[in-house]
Amino acid sequence: MESRLSQFRAFRERMNQRITDLKNLPINRFFTLDTKAYEDGALDARTKELCGLAASLVLRCDDCIAYHVIRCKELGASDEQVIEVFNVGLIVGGSIVIPHLRRAVELLDELNAEQRSG
Repeated sequence: MESRLSQFRAFRERMNQRITDLKNLPINRFFTLDTKAYEDGALDARTKELCGLAASLVLRCDDCIAYHVIRCKELGASDEQVIEVFNVGLIVGGSIVIPHLRRAVELLDELNAEQRSG
């Protein structure tokens, strides 16, 4: 059975390519703007991804949470840093964030297992 992580990655890649292939200028510009927002600037990319993770928890977007957890780990964030951001999102968003927090922790565990077996 394919893992949630591999399903997420495959779906995201396939659908982003499909959307790009639409050649809709405003959509493509928005995607570019989104990508640029997380590049190094006054804040480094990892800090920006951690901020994106907190915001995604508060907004309760599982796809966004997954993406930011993956990017945070890719950029070298420790589990302790990610977990502190989980706490910030929970405090700001309240108990309604708990189901999303469960899935985020499950994904973090999956990423760590993937890295260990790597």
